Formats: sequence, C-alpha cells, structure tokens
Amino acid sequence: MTKTNAMRLLDQAGIKYNIVEYEVDEDDVSGVHVAETVGEDEARVFKTLVTRTEPGGIHVFCIPSPDELDLKKAASKTKNKRVEMIHVKELLGLTGYIRGGCSPVGMKKKYPTFIDETAVLFDTILVSGGQRGLQVEVNPEELAEFVEAEFLDLTK
Repeated sequence: MTKTNAMRLLDQAGIKYNIVEYEVDEDDVSGVHVAETVGEDEARVFKTLVTRTEPGGIHVFCIPSPDELDLKKAASKTKNKRVEMIHVKELLGLTGYIRGGCSPVGMKKKYPTFIDETAVLFDTILVSGGQRGLQVEVNPEELAEFVEAEFLDLTK
C-alpha cells in the first residue's frame, strides 16, 4: 500500500496512527458504510465535510458518520452568518480530495477546521486517510492540535 499525503504529514509530525483498510463500495461511500465494513462503532468514524461560509470562506467540519451537521449551529459557533455545504464538484479543486476520501489532514490549503466535541469521548477516532478504502485511526486531541481544529458541538 502506498502512503497517502495525509499519512506522510502525520508521520512528519510524529503522530501515531493505525491504517484501517476496507473494500470500497462505489455506490455507498458514507462513513456509516465504512464503520459497518470495518466493524467499528459509527460514532468513532468521523466524516469530513467542507462548507462555504458567509462572508465567503471555506470551513471544514469533522462529525460522527451517522450524524448530520447542524448548519445553523455551525454558523453560530464559528461566528458566520451562514454555512452551507459545497457542491461535490468543488471538492477536488478546493481540497485535493474526492468524495469518500476527504481527509482533514493535508488539504491543498489550511482551512479553519472544527471537530465535533464527541471525539474527545474516545481514545481514538477514524478519519479518512486521504483516499477511498483507507481510514486512519488517530487520537482526536493530537489530530485537532495538528490541523489546528477546535472542538465544538456541531450536530443536530
């Protein structure tokens, strides 16, 4: 297996992680499907969502895979007028990642990043390793420190 950019960056930062590989289902790239496939608690598998904010920024949110991002709460907590999901066609250009393989680590640019506060309930969480079929299991506090993320209450 080739190391992804996300893994190389975690290596450079000295952050320990475990690689979790899974069979990709092109019809279902959801975090819930990933959790079921690898036999993990859905609440520990975090999906990475990219949003556009008003006034005109990009924000990244990592939330438990079965949950839904509360856009009003996200806007309020991040002091924005509005937060809306970007269109999937914009994802690769903004982040360098495709849907189902978007990692909070190693995006093209450093965007303000927020992780749902439930992450701290676990010793480790799983986030995308930067491509479909790969997750990295990492300590949430170390991940947050590395991507300069803040823990917030983000879900409905």
